[in-house]
Amino acid sequence: MKRPSTLYRCANCGHSEPKWLGRCPECGQWNTLKETAANPRVSKGEIKGESYSLPIVAIDPALGTRISSGNAELNRVLGGGFMRGSAILVGGEPGIGKSTLLLQVCATMETKGRVLYVSGEESPAQIRMRADRVGALKENLEVLCSSDLDRIMGAFEAVKPVLTVVDSIQTVYSPEAGVVPGTANQIKYCTQEMTEWAKSHDSIIVFIAHVTKEGLIAGPKAAEHIVDAVLAFEQAEGDLRALRASKNRFGSTEELGLYRMGEKGLAELSDPSGVLLVRREGDLPPGVAVAIVHEGSRILLVEIQALTVSAKAGLTRVYSDRIDASRVARIAAVIEKQAGLKLSDRDIYINVAGGVRLTEPGVDLALAAALFSARSDNPMPKACALAGELSLAGEVRPIRQMARRDKAARTLGFSLILGPAEQPSGKGGAPKVTAPDWTAVSSLKAMIHALWGRV
Repeated sequence: MKRPSTLYRCANCGHSEPKWLGRCPECGQWNTLKETAANPRVSKGEIKGESYSLPIVAIDPALGTRISSGNAELNRVLGGGFMRGSAILVGGEPGIGKSTLLLQVCATMETKGRVLYVSGEESPAQIRMRADRVGALKENLEVLCSSDLDRIMGAFEAVKPVLTVVDSIQTVYSPEAGVVPGTANQIKYCTQEMTEWAKSHDSIIVFIAHVTKEGLIAGPKAAEHIVDAVLAFEQAEGDLRALRASKNRFGSTEELGLYRMGEKGLAELSDPSGVLLVRREGDLPPGVAVAIVHEGSRILLVEIQALTVSAKAGLTRVYSDRIDASRVARIAAVIEKQAGLKLSDRDIYINVAGGVRLTEPGVDLALAAALFSARSDNPMPKACALAGELSLAGEVRPIRQMARRDKAARTLGFSLILGPAEQPSGKGGAPKVTAPDWTAVSSLKAMIHALWGRV
């Protein structure tokens, strides 16, 4: 039986029918079925050639070597650079600097091959003006301004790029998936097609993605499952930018990349020590504590600010967008239970100076100190920094790299360092108890006593 040469696909949901219908039976929209060329499946009798498996010992490990992006902070987040044949999705709010960052990477990429920048949002003149401003002019960098997937795939075959940047994936469309760009079916289909080409040619492809008002990458989750790494580009505070990985098949998701946005683009912040601290003359105000945070392979000292006020209408709330609100509520409950300081009738506001989002468990002790200081109206001692995880029983649990944290804090002039008495063992044994260089505290009550001389 002859296969149909055309199909009718819904521009809204991608559903296909062999003949035209006024209403899509899948999504119920009217007049959305458009005529497109059919993509016939290959039957078993038409397969040319055969597929062979490969013994794992016969695979050359050199194929897994990384290519440096020429950007140390991006290399840090990716785990050492780009992997050949990988696909990366970068999301962030409008105007935060995603296009600027990737255009700079196109120019600094350590490769002799060609690099392709595909834009569906800007004209060639606009891209050239930005490249002039940020110093991203390079002979092997080529630009294509198109949203048509067929034209983009044609450019792939002609250029054979080592690195491709697609800005943005929401603007790319294919007649095979409908005529409206940005739909869930379009994003999934176009991402799959370009990723398959990149993997089959040992090329690297980076997709720039829009985000929703909640900060999540717009489009189907299937697109995030297709790619190898998902990076979030966030605005911390002012001109400070942070790059994180929420998914990384080739490295850790704990690394943090920091940048400053300036007139000439994004500048790497390779040594952020002290950048996130607030320098003050005289005594500290109540509710301020310094946390020693271990983010990936680096140590950061960050100021945590807490404020407690009487709850309105008997309904208490926690306002915290840089530290998880449930963690703040848990620490407040531990303080109320173990120290007898009532917080259940208070609204709690938590802020992190510099706007960096903190997820590491070692921030618990500094958060507890800031909350206790704010509620009791007692300021913290000068030159004091804290690190430690707090259990529900009020115990200070051991954390990673406490010796490095102590050294980093003392380098910045902090003389009173509070941390756990125990250090984690190397291979799953019991925590080892040694004489630490910092002031060791075993519980929340011991921390309060060490700081204020009372419980």
